[in-house]
Amino acid sequence: MTAHAQGTFTVKSWDEKTYEELAGNAKLTKARMAFTYAGDLEAEGTSDTLMCYRDDGTAIYTGLDRMTGQLGGRSGSFILRSDGAYEGGEATTTWQIVEGSGTGELGGLRGAGSAVSSSAPGGTFSLDYDLG
Repeated sequence: MTAHAQGTFTVKSWDEKTYEELAGNAKLTKARMAFTYAGDLEAEGTSDTLMCYRDDGTAIYTGLDRMTGQLGGRSGSFILRSDGAYEGGEATTTWQIVEGSGTGELGGLRGAGSAVSSSAPGGTFSLDYDLG
């Protein structure tokens, strides 16, 4: 049975470093970020994300996020694969739960979702999931 979770997140820390300068203002970076999630997902998250900034300041990114806390009242941890884009002052991310990554009461977790941030230091999320 599929369940739905939603809520908000806050950026706790953001450490981003350029590892290659490209033409104009374009660049490749790697960021290590920490988040706090509230709502149907009560968790702390850490993310390692690779970003490609274009000359116009827009970007695409991909990363892995480790969530530790409670989802639907069950405790454990799991990994999200995140892919997204930054454009027009808004970051839009799609999430895919990495199958087999759930621990504790979140073993067998599957699902997908999204997150949107249009103003620092946070945003909203939505996650559809199944615990098998």
